[in-house]
Amino acid sequence: MKRFLLSFLLFAGIYSTQAQTKSPDDYLGYPLGSRFTSHQKVVDYFQYVASAHPEIKIERYGKTYEGRELLVAIVSSKANMDRLEEIRQNNLALSNGKSNGNLNKQPAILWLSYNVHGNEASSTETAMKMIHTLATGTTSNVKQWLENTVVIIDPCLNPDGRDRYVNFFNSVSGVIPDPNPSAREHQEPWPRGRANHYYFDLNRDWAWQTQVETQGRIALYQQWMPEVHVDFHEQSYNSPYYFAPAAEPVHESLSKWQRDFQVTIGKNNAKYFDEQGWQYFTKENFDLLYPSYGDTYPLYNGAIGMTYEQGGINAGLAILTADGEILTLKDRIDHHFTTGLATLETVSNHSSKIVDEFRLFFEERIATPPGQYKTYVIKGTQLSRQKKLADLLRKNGIQFSYGGDRNLSGFDFDTQKKKSFRLERNDLVINLQQPKATLINVLFEPHTMVSDSNTYDITAWAMPYAFGLEAYALKESLNGKYPALEEKSLLSDQVALPYAWAFSWNSIDDAKLLIKLQQERLKIRIADQAFSSGGKDYQAGTLLIYRRENEQNGVKVAERINALSKQTGININAITTGFVEKGKDFGSSVYPLLKLPKVAVVTGPETSSIAVGEIWHFFEEELKYPVTMLTLQGLRNLNIAETNVLILPSGFYPTDMDQKLASWVEQGGKLILMENAINAVAGKKPFNIKTKEFVKEENSNNRVYADKDKGNFNNAIPGAIFKVKLDQTHPLTLGLDRYYALVTDDVIYEPLTEGWNVGLLTSGSYLTGIAGKNVQKKMDSGLLYGVQPLGRGTVIYLATNVMFRQFWESGKQLFTNAVFLVNQ
Repeated sequence: MKRFLLSFLLFAGIYSTQAQTKSPDDYLGYPLGSRFTSHQKVVDYFQYVASAHPEIKIERYGKTYEGRELLVAIVSSKANMDRLEEIRQNNLALSNGKSNGNLNKQPAILWLSYNVHGNEASSTETAMKMIHTLATGTTSNVKQWLENTVVIIDPCLNPDGRDRYVNFFNSVSGVIPDPNPSAREHQEPWPRGRANHYYFDLNRDWAWQTQVETQGRIALYQQWMPEVHVDFHEQSYNSPYYFAPAAEPVHESLSKWQRDFQVTIGKNNAKYFDEQGWQYFTKENFDLLYPSYGDTYPLYNGAIGMTYEQGGINAGLAILTADGEILTLKDRIDHHFTTGLATLETVSNHSSKIVDEFRLFFEERIATPPGQYKTYVIKGTQLSRQKKLADLLRKNGIQFSYGGDRNLSGFDFDTQKKKSFRLERNDLVINLQQPKATLINVLFEPHTMVSDSNTYDITAWAMPYAFGLEAYALKESLNGKYPALEEKSLLSDQVALPYAWAFSWNSIDDAKLLIKLQQERLKIRIADQAFSSGGKDYQAGTLLIYRRENEQNGVKVAERINALSKQTGININAITTGFVEKGKDFGSSVYPLLKLPKVAVVTGPETSSIAVGEIWHFFEEELKYPVTMLTLQGLRNLNIAETNVLILPSGFYPTDMDQKLASWVEQGGKLILMENAINAVAGKKPFNIKTKEFVKEENSNNRVYADKDKGNFNNAIPGAIFKVKLDQTHPLTLGLDRYYALVTDDVIYEPLTEGWNVGLLTSGSYLTGIAGKNVQKKMDSGLLYGVQPLGRGTVIYLATNVMFRQFWESGKQLFTNAVFLVNQ
């Protein structure tokens, strides 16, 4: 009797808790969809629901740049939650090709990601409705579905961007929503809420993990490795709903099961939309190629990855669409909620098959990796960037080893021909016979097969090109002999009274050392020419610290230099005399003092927020260097004493600012013009840059009406890679023995008639990625990177995005040289 009473009371208590769990409407104090909810209230609601339900676990995975909390909620049946760690470990074993064979009780893991783009704001509202429904079982069959499924809900991947949008909208909307598309509540100001704090598109960052939000999320993702992942988005408010299956191009390394099951899920979604008469489309616009999306990254990691797109960007609470319908926030929530539940139903009903196919994905790829190459070798000739590549591999769970001592032959990424080379101690070796074989193949393959030029993003990204490293692809399976890099010990020069100290400039790490030295108020010089001293050869670009001129500032030079050398791991060589064996003595003018860069970056509606963010993030988060963010109005009071380096990111600038910029440069300023910013001065004296004109061949129009939505392949260049011919004697190229440019448009310039043509495209420069024949012909020659002296200052032209999404590592070197070395 007591046992019965206790059981009854426990059941009644649980039932009472679930019955009393407040809905989002009751908890927030307003109907869901009647206003936008701040991120903190969303976090509070998730914690509130979890506190009342033992079958829900909250797991925090970090904070945003602005300090907002990042978390997921894990939901399943009580039986599954009681053995949650066992389920997670079993799933990881599957993803490592180490199944124990007993999968009968292994549920599928479904991960739902909401609001990676901050101003696609309906999905976080949907997440609250979803967590309440799963917790309380208010929708029929939910409890049954959770018996076969563990659901992980991330309510907001981009809290900083979302709150930026929510705060904007709440500050300008009236008591009654205005559906007029021209109303100010639908005109979001620059930089908009799509991106994170540093204006990065987090849905382009999954593989690269440059942003703190992505780093925390992927670390957690790798601990779970879900079988199914859904990324909830919004698109133009005039568009119907989109769900999988995806459009072409689809990467050839995806399995037949991954493609087919997208159709299965799509059909079930369609069933519920058909019942409501809601419009939708599939197999259009959203392809599966670029590896750093919220659908492709999971797919290349063995999951079923999908994007769901609801119409709604800038729709506010209500908007009049082109079809004459009023689209409300409540409508958008209902659509996302429906596909979320329908997907859960499909996953639950096919959970055994999903888990088994997940197992097969990894077992098959370990045995027979995709692609034509079985091993990639990255030479150790540029260790700083090779280390950064190794760090990226670790973050993605990719295994690698180092070195050996043998002769090999493989595809040379640089010449695109077979070449013999020697495997040496610090060469990085990646063997594809491992669980991450598909991801490795996608990230490293020299040429990505693209079935349709009408793709959503860039079509080339091979890591050796992005990192600017010598690399080879081998058709044989090969492992390195060593687990780690061989680090060279720091040299200890026992010199009682050095004349100077010297260190090479080869990497971003050297730039960080320079910054630390200048922060210590040390004067630094640069060798404009090569020299030899003490039996050692020093290349042009070597940085020098003279003892005498720095001791005059009261600085304990030797003590600080030795400490910084140990702190950074960079050799700083002591030199005993200013009388060199080869080259010019240290009193020569070829060793000028480096100026301390006082950097400003132009921001605002005229600029690309993404381009601004890449520069801002690089200075603040990587270099740890102060930078002033200006608006165009701030240029009116530009003072050479306060700003001696001015960067114009890509954008569309006023046509009348060229003379003011020229006047500032002539006073001694350094102007760095990036991508479209060059157009603000092109063809205008005293600037010596002109756009290269290209006369297109006349041809007949053979297009048929059925192809009206297809682009002209001959003029297409969504993102291709070209090899740049460098002037390796110029300071702009220091630390680079090669450079591969990611080109995303067909804009190229005539070589400068005054100054230095540092980076040119020449015949045969094209390497990989989609570039139509007209584009290749135009890009067959011309200037991408140049330096023009002007008065006492310098103009630097960077015609491609050398900072592309912060993963184009070799481009960072070019940019850093421009800021710290050129015109010194």
